[in-house]
Amino acid sequence: MAKQYLQLTDDLTGFIRQQKIFFVGTAASDGRVNVSPKGMDTLRVVAANRVVWLNLTGSSNETAAHLLENSRITLMFCSFEGAPLILRLYGQAQVFHPRDAEWENLAALFPPKHGARQIIDISLDLVQTSCGMAVPLFDFKAERDQLEQWAENKGPEGLRQYWQEKNQHSMDGKPTGILP
Repeated sequence: MAKQYLQLTDDLTGFIRQQKIFFVGTAASDGRVNVSPKGMDTLRVVAANRVVWLNLTGSSNETAAHLLENSRITLMFCSFEGAPLILRLYGQAQVFHPRDAEWENLAALFPPKHGARQIIDISLDLVQTSCGMAVPLFDFKAERDQLEQWAENKGPEGLRQYWQEKNQHSMDGKPTGILP
C-alpha cells in the first residue's frame, strides 16, 4: 500500500496545493515529540525536493527549538475530501528568522502575514504515500482569521514582547533562537 519516492511528483505537488491543513512533526533528542496542525496558506513547494513553510506566532515554539537541536522534520497531509491519500514528507530543515539575510527572499513566496516569526526551509530526503482509507471525509468551510487578527492587534512591539515571554523556550526548556 505505501509507496516511497525520492522527491515529489507533479501529482503529489498538486495534491499538496489543494490541502487546507497539514501537520508538522519534530522532536529533539529528548523530551516531548511535537505534532502541530498548520494552515492559512503557509506552505510552498519550491522544488521536487524542497518545501518552505511560513511559521506564524503561536502559544509555543516547539518546532524551532527542536530544529535547533535536531534538523529532522516530517510533514503530513491527509485527503479529507475526494480520493483517500496520506502523504508524508521527510527531511532536514533550516530555520530562518526576520533578522536573517535569507528572510526577504523566502518571505516573498507568501502573502504578508501578521505574526510571521520563522520560515522553515525543508530539504526532502523521502516522500511516502499511503492509502488513507480510514481518514474521514470532511467539508472545508473557511479559514479562521483569529490568529492573524490577534497578531495584527499586538503590533510589532507587542509580538516581540510575546516572543520574549512565551516563545524563547520550548516546554522542555530548550532555546528556540527567536530573539538574537
